[in-house]
Amino acid sequence: MKGQVIVDVIIPAFNEEGSIAKVIQDIPKSIVRDIIVCNNGSSDATKANALEQGATVVDEDNPGYGSACLKGMDHIKSKDEKPDIVVFLDGDYSDYPEEMTKLIAPISQGEADLVIGSRALGQLEAGAMTPQQVFGNWLATNLIKLIYDVRFTDLGPFRAISWDKLLFLNMVDKDYGWTVEMQVKAAKHGLKSMEVPVNYRKRIGHSKISGTIKGTILAGHKILWTIFKLI
Repeated sequence: MKGQVIVDVIIPAFNEEGSIAKVIQDIPKSIVRDIIVCNNGSSDATKANALEQGATVVDEDNPGYGSACLKGMDHIKSKDEKPDIVVFLDGDYSDYPEEMTKLIAPISQGEADLVIGSRALGQLEAGAMTPQQVFGNWLATNLIKLIYDVRFTDLGPFRAISWDKLLFLNMVDKDYGWTVEMQVKAAKHGLKSMEVPVNYRKRIGHSKISGTIKGTILAGHKILWTIFKLI
């Protein structure tokens, strides 16, 4: 990519009023054109707090992480000038938004199409991930290696991908399978994928997935189902 690289950020958010402002504040504005918060049916002040910080807010009332991400993509499609790179980032302040530059650099330099921020390779705050999350990541990434011969260490939500390649992947998952769908499709189609270490801390607020037994089981089932469905 030559010249000024255009970067847009998509943040799916459901009831993140205590954290969304912090996430937006820590994003390096000098390298980002638009911060798109996808308000996924929040019943709190998530939308108001995001707007107050200058973010673009789009509403997606259909529940699901993937639904929110797809809504953000639809907003980008409506722009006259499309971005070169899209960064996906959670709204719970568990990631360090200022590390975004590490994810963008390999793509802007033509070294990668997809860059995953790996929590497994970075510094993980004690208690930031549950044992079932750690095991689930290990199982899923090893299955991807076994089936597709592409090595990942994490299904982390903090990631960057070139806009053209994101469209090429034809993402469809509307809930827990979004991140693994992207990585499996990238592996299957031979995209240049890599990981960079990112740090990870305890989230602000209560997790809607790993914070409940039901959410953990549903997420695990969907991740495994997605890996085998796409073979």
